Amino acid sequence: MPTDILSAPAPVRLPLSGDGPQRFFPVREIYCVGRNYADHAIEMGHDPDRDPPFFFRKDRAHVHVGDGTIPYPPATQDVHHEVELVVALGQGGHDLSPDAARAAILGHAVGIDLTRRDLQAEAKALRRPWDLSKGFANAALVGPLVHVDQGAPDPDAAILLDVDGETRQSGRLDQMIWPVAETLSALSRLVELHPGDLIFTGTPAGVGPGAPGQTMQARIEGLPPLTVMLDGAP
Repeated sequence: MPTDILSAPAPVRLPLSGDGPQRFFPVREIYCVGRNYADHAIEMGHDPDRDPPFFFRKDRAHVHVGDGTIPYPPATQDVHHEVELVVALGQGGHDLSPDAARAAILGHAVGIDLTRRDLQAEAKALRRPWDLSKGFANAALVGPLVHVDQGAPDPDAAILLDVDGETRQSGRLDQMIWPVAETLSALSRLVELHPGDLIFTGTPAGVGPGAPGQTMQARIEGLPPLTVMLDGAP
């Protein structure tokens, strides 16, 4: 009987709130939408008009679940924090309407998208792909997942990120250029969505570098916060 020479990687699972025994959400794919807040688009040097959303991906192996300490990422001197609302899908589909996309959401969490900004800037200047500026170990930080039955953040909930107690990013969810349901609908026209997919929905202005030894706390009203410290040296 033939056997695989490599064992399958362990699944990435997010703790899921709810009544009864502890449940988990197995992560399938991670999609991120870029420049989805007008003030962030402006600070990155782009026109904030309502152009069609664009997307990139992170690997589920890049997820760090919950609070903790992570090593400062390799091959960079300039790691930036980007606080985001993360939605988890319990249903999928292709070419979903906004209403169908909204109904597919199983839960919400606070997330931090880490970016090796110097690698990204170099890749953009050379007109090369910048996948590896977004994709590396611990690049997708995700807090506890709250099931929709347990509540959801208000459409105008505050979204913030503090570094060592100082607020760096501050906005509200209703400042999104493309609201969550429209973002999911647009993404579903490009790829078929599936249960287990996570979507990072964009970040407000104030993105900036984090230094070794600093602690980041990401917060969205109505969701558990996420607190992560950077360790090591660039």
